[in-house]
Amino acid sequence: MTEASWGGGAIEWTMSASLEDVPRGGAQVPEVTSLERAVRAWLDLPAERRAAAVLTAERPVTLPGELPADRYVGDAIGRIAEQLPGDGGADGGGAAA
Repeated sequence: MTEASWGGGAIEWTMSASLEDVPRGGAQVPEVTSLERAVRAWLDLPAERRAAAVLTAERPVTLPGELPADRYVGDAIGRIAEQLPGDGGADGGGAAA
């Protein structure tokens, strides 16, 4: 399993997550997948769709300096993208505004 760690915390990238409020074929259907795939899918969205997207994780995610949360909206998803394994989210410009 690939994990990002700091101060004893870790992101479990394989946990289930859904990316919601993103139109798919004319309908608002949540995509349920792994946290890593959901975040990478968010990175591939146009900016206007990123802003409306909602990411819900199976369990709370703890980011550096933040309280655990299991729901992120819009650019807040970018803070998770910055922690992606491998490329650090550089493939889609995952930095939050």
